[in-house]
Amino acid sequence: MFASSFDYYRAKSVAEAGDLLRKNPGAKLLAGGHSLIPLLKLRLASPGALIDIGRIAELKGISANAGVVRIGALTTHAELAASPVIRDACPALAEAAKMIGDPAVRNRGTIGGNVAHADPASDLPTVLTALDARFVISSGGQSKTSDARTFFTGLMATTLAENDLLIAVEVPVKPAGQGQAYVKFSHPASRYAVIGVAAVINANAGKCTSAAVVLGGLTPSAVRTPAVEKAITGQTLSPNTIGNAAAQVTRDLGDDILGDVFASAAYRKAVAPVWVRRALTAAADRAK
Repeated sequence: MFASSFDYYRAKSVAEAGDLLRKNPGAKLLAGGHSLIPLLKLRLASPGALIDIGRIAELKGISANAGVVRIGALTTHAELAASPVIRDACPALAEAAKMIGDPAVRNRGTIGGNVAHADPASDLPTVLTALDARFVISSGGQSKTSDARTFFTGLMATTLAENDLLIAVEVPVKPAGQGQAYVKFSHPASRYAVIGVAAVINANAGKCTSAAVVLGGLTPSAVRTPAVEKAITGQTLSPNTIGNAAAQVTRDLGDDILGDVFASAAYRKAVAPVWVRRALTAAADRAK
């Protein structure tokens, strides 16, 4: 199927992109295109205008300053996976990026497009939520920030308003004594996460002092797991402790679990503890 007709604009700056959004109600932003173009071809989206932001230089680049890594919204998944800054400062993000799709997807898809699309089976929202990332947004010529834990509001839904433009992602630099990991059960065809788990463990003298565990692929948006986190915090990072904590995940999932012909909701819920244990084990090993 072909997309319906639309006007096409190429923005040269963030300011121009914002102006075009205001002048074209209902317009969609085009970056890598891997999320938007399939929706257009299936006519699940029929905007009157597309605004191409793919060549805006100020939306590109990775830098670290004052304990924060700033990632331009047009940074590709391949660039995330290959960046020494990302690998050292927020290794779970690099780990997740190299698991996304195939080389064609990783070399065109962008972190900004991925986050704004908010697919529940996507990897980056899960990891960025666990890493306490912040999103920098241009809104009406002004800049604002949104915490990852409140940014994702549901199935392909975020707090982005119609004329908002995500310009950067900011991630805290990993402190000493912190271990990060991302593991996933991938769909064999799409490589989307049937279950994805991001774990962050802060440890001292072999004990967990705090933890963040986030699951994706099971629910309409990435979900934090307070029961798992409570069960492991203050405990020695032993296989038995990690296994007991991982078993608590079913208390955090609720009833709104996604399912399809490949993996039912009941199956995903049943195997979730296995993947939580793997993520916790990897993060604990890296925290030591």
